[in-house]
Amino acid sequence: MSRPALNRRALGLALTRIANQGTTQAHETSSRATGHAARRIGLTGAPGAGKSSLAGRLALQRLHPDMNLGVLAIDPSSPKTGGAILGDRIRMDDLAGSENLYIRSFGSRTSADGLTDNLPELLATMDQFGFDEVILETVGVGQVETASRSQVDTLVLVVPPDAGDVVQAMKAGILEVADIIVINKADMASAGKMATEIERILGLRQHAPGDWLPPVVMTSQFKPESIRALSAEIDRHLHWLHASSQWQKKQIERRNYALLRRMERQLREVLDRQAASFHALNQDEQIRRLLLDLSAQQGKG
Repeated sequence: MSRPALNRRALGLALTRIANQGTTQAHETSSRATGHAARRIGLTGAPGAGKSSLAGRLALQRLHPDMNLGVLAIDPSSPKTGGAILGDRIRMDDLAGSENLYIRSFGSRTSADGLTDNLPELLATMDQFGFDEVILETVGVGQVETASRSQVDTLVLVVPPDAGDVVQAMKAGILEVADIIVINKADMASAGKMATEIERILGLRQHAPGDWLPPVVMTSQFKPESIRALSAEIDRHLHWLHASSQWQKKQIERRNYALLRRMERQLREVLDRQAASFHALNQDEQIRRLLLDLSAQQGKG
């Protein structure tokens, strides 16, 4: 039996409201949210890796009539105007037509970790509206994108065949946090060599019995079976995750991220309100005043 159609207008308004809210308002809204937790699949990687196209094909592969699936795509915001092109939504237009599929883009705004402001609250809203699965595509800012790991259940690192210095990427921690590594555009001649190099690097890792060993999957928009293979690996990882001790650890990481982001944004809001004379003070006095202002702000909340 098919799911009832999504109330797209109500969902869209709710997501817009959350995205535009301050830290205290967003937290209060999230705290009131109820509903089951959707499976979360993250796609990360450098710009040009083909994340948007892959996200679209993966969504179509995983979508079934008895489920609701959402795609949240994060685009970089201008550091000057704060605006974003939101091009991922345009590139996914060919996914339109399913009543149970919802696609939405957000600018990264003040976030510098490849995600967006109030992301935990946005994901909680997707839960509230009964989504079974959410695919989260991040900005693709490279080495700092490890932050997305805590917000998703399965993190897929998308690598183009001509990625360059993979060893440097490993040192940056990207390969270390990925659950699945995808060599996209696998029809290119260099794809096989890239897959071999990454498998070699992964083979050098130390791991204990029962640890998850990230598979390397080669995908191509011209080979539907490659998307099915990726989807199967995602299901395998989700099964492992729920059966392991890592599930509880991930929930703690998720809550810690939400708390730290809220504190960071509140501190930024307080700092932006300071008079010019504030910057002539020594750092100890600046910290004291910021903490007092934060405490006063919490009291008003």
